[in-house]
Amino acid sequence: MGASFYKELMSCQDSSTSIWTPRHLKVRDDNKIKKQDAPALCDLHCCKDGPIRNGLIGQKPPSINPERLKDFGEEDYLNGDVKTWEMKIVSRNEELLRDGLPHIPQSSSRTSLSSCNKLIRFEDISAAAFKIQCSVQKTPCMYSRLSKQFGMDIYLKKEFLQYTGSVKERGVIYLLTSLPQDQQRKGVIVASDSNFSMAVAYHASELRIPVFVIMSTSTSPARVKMCREYGAMVISYGTTAKDSQTHARRLAQENGYLYLEEEDSAVYLSGLGTVGLEVYEQVPKLDAVIFPAGGHCGLLAGSAAALKHLNPHISVIGVESESFPVLQQSLKFGHPIEDQACSNHHFYGDVSGLCFGSNSLQLTGKLVDKVVAVREEDILISMLRLLEYERATVDAEGAIGLAALVAGKLPELKGKRVAVVICSGNLELHLLQQCIARALTLDNRVCRFSLVLSDCPGDISKLLEVLAREEARVLDIKQEHAFVTSELFTVEVTCTVETRDKIHTAQLRNALLERYPTAVWNER
Repeated sequence: MGASFYKELMSCQDSSTSIWTPRHLKVRDDNKIKKQDAPALCDLHCCKDGPIRNGLIGQKPPSINPERLKDFGEEDYLNGDVKTWEMKIVSRNEELLRDGLPHIPQSSSRTSLSSCNKLIRFEDISAAAFKIQCSVQKTPCMYSRLSKQFGMDIYLKKEFLQYTGSVKERGVIYLLTSLPQDQQRKGVIVASDSNFSMAVAYHASELRIPVFVIMSTSTSPARVKMCREYGAMVISYGTTAKDSQTHARRLAQENGYLYLEEEDSAVYLSGLGTVGLEVYEQVPKLDAVIFPAGGHCGLLAGSAAALKHLNPHISVIGVESESFPVLQQSLKFGHPIEDQACSNHHFYGDVSGLCFGSNSLQLTGKLVDKVVAVREEDILISMLRLLEYERATVDAEGAIGLAALVAGKLPELKGKRVAVVICSGNLELHLLQQCIARALTLDNRVCRFSLVLSDCPGDISKLLEVLAREEARVLDIKQEHAFVTSELFTVEVTCTVETRDKIHTAQLRNALLERYPTAVWNER
């Protein structure tokens, strides 16, 4: 019974939360798998709301919805109380599983994750995939309609479809479930409004771990509200992020909370590396994978470790902003750059963050084939393309991978099969409006011109006839009478119009200059 149930457990996949089953964790002998009455070294709890846990002996499982157990196919699991099975895997790979989950020291001030500063192995990532499979979505990696436009087969890994809109959930859930039970009872504390903090707020609440988030008073109300809805206790303190972090560390020391911040520990990188496993499984005959980079390059480093183990011939490429080439500078000097200028603007997110560790930097230098930088204009146009062609609303971090193709920085990928990781979709509404408006202008699809007309009836109607004949859509039109520097009884007219593309804009410009030689075209 034990062996058959274990095989059934490894093969079950729920259609709503599809999982990646690590096929590389081999058990030497099925006959060695046996049901234990006493707690075993490796305990597997299969339930609805929580992950399949490894090593959390004696912990009360979360509430279970029997609908999630429908794939087991036996009615006796639904009769009476739901049963918990404890199993022991007796094989050499048990050590690999346990090595993949280094214990995090219990510190009242911070996580000290850097103490686990070792290069992750493929076994670590496989163990992470096994443990988090019930807690995160196996996001689709779909063929994109943008493929014809760029002359290659593009597959988009849509990690922005995670519950909190970010790939950071993978590393966070693995980190939280790997904490000692004593620390889980005391609680954790974070101090930022980043995707990492949002993921901690949600998954800690789901695991019934007390969670506190310290945010500065300048944080947008939408972020504060969202974090509270995830279940965290949000405290506004200080006017800067540094003030919030100082306050969070003090609270952690006084109350025994664990202060969490995004670092490149083996546990966190292993969780992020599961993206590489899924991409490899979902896209056969893959030639290259493009990831966002920047200072927080844990996704790039962890996924590169998985992909290069599975197929060393797959090219792994990182993309960062030209304005903040943190990773390129760090690789150049051989150590994390701490004094690199960065932006506090929410548009850039983690793209402009400082390089946070030598572990991910070492993995990147060893396994990543290429790191390129793109302009802000390329990122904005990439956001526009994803919205138009994929109906995907993403932020700068999510769009920066595709921006490398928009900018033409990777001509060697023409005709090849390429996966692009769209890792984040947390863009605030007021920024979304600004970004789309700016992107349309950069794409030569919204333009503005001004000209001087005589203040006579019918002159503006003649201008509108020219615009209608050229099939330009008028978005705005303004008239200025008082502050006109030309002769009396004239009016300065400023028009904002929408066109199809760059060619259509050029045709409209030529038609206007032919009719109105003094027209002034406002450059973007």
